[in-house]
Amino acid sequence: MSEVELAAIAKSFGETEVIPPLDLRVPDGEFCVFVGPSGCGKSTLLRMIAGLEEPSAGQVRIGGRDVTREEPSDRGLAMVFQSYALYPHMTVAQNMEFGLEMAGMPREARRAEVEKAARLLKLDRFLDRKPRALSGGQRQRVAIGRAIVRQPGVFLFDEPLSNLDAELRVEMRLELARIHRQVGATMIYVTHDQVEAMTMADRIVVLREGRIEQQGPPERLYADPDTLFVAGFLGAPRMNLTPCAVTGCEGGRALVDVPALGITGLAVPLRDPAVPPPRSAILGLRPEAFAPAGQGRAATLKAEVVENTGAARYLYTATDRAIALVAEIPRGQSVGTGETLEVGVAAEDCLLFASEGPRL
Repeated sequence: MSEVELAAIAKSFGETEVIPPLDLRVPDGEFCVFVGPSGCGKSTLLRMIAGLEEPSAGQVRIGGRDVTREEPSDRGLAMVFQSYALYPHMTVAQNMEFGLEMAGMPREARRAEVEKAARLLKLDRFLDRKPRALSGGQRQRVAIGRAIVRQPGVFLFDEPLSNLDAELRVEMRLELARIHRQVGATMIYVTHDQVEAMTMADRIVVLREGRIEQQGPPERLYADPDTLFVAGFLGAPRMNLTPCAVTGCEGGRALVDVPALGITGLAVPLRDPAVPPPRSAILGLRPEAFAPAGQGRAATLKAEVVENTGAARYLYTATDRAIALVAEIPRGQSVGTGETLEVGVAAEDCLLFASEGPRL
């Protein structure tokens, strides 16, 4: 069992509290991703699990064993950093087996583990090369291989892909997902890139100022965010979040006026109809959730910028109140800068948030 548990774990630097007391459980075999903006505490949390930072309070348990005061080497885990940290004078094979050699494993056994990991990582043709003869993606695979040969119960990744170009990042995301399926170990991955989090995780933990804002499967966090922060953080382009006025309630729905869309009386479903919403709120709508013209309530968007990503095109606009909106342009429809796009808004696709952040 390689379950990871954090019990009331906390971290302060002097008088500055970086992570207030926090509880988290990562089940055995799960691929869990910590995501959040810079300074939210995700790397500090990972380093406390690794034993590279000492908690100010609380416990770290791995496989049910309290390892809070144990050395990193005794915790049964391996960590892959942002930097490859390979020995330039050693071959790929020597880099991967170095830790096993230091642990006293016999040469034949070391070689067998290295060859097995190399096949998994598609590095078997490069075992005799030095790091300088490898691409960035191949070097990162060597760093991952160095961790795999130790056969840890838990893998920790601290933004391992941030030094790679866009194409290699995509390739390595797929590689890591494949490795997780084949190895089956518990993996905890830190990133500020929400696309990485959405594509790789079994479960995402969204952190904000050292606290867990929300956690759950990627699809649930994307479709059903608990707070304004999660709604705006997950998604590229981000969710449209625009002020609205609540004019009343009817049948478990809030009737809202949305100035940025020129819509009044939109009946938006409430998460808890028993809780009356405030008069002022924030309406959330994903760019891809705009319906074709003629469906739902009608709205007109004027294109200030049209972004073409290849797979999709997005219209960016701004109203007189400078509330920027973005909508995915339907396939086959041509819209240029300065032109307008007729869209529909379905109340069922809208979310309502309090101005302070919680979902309504």
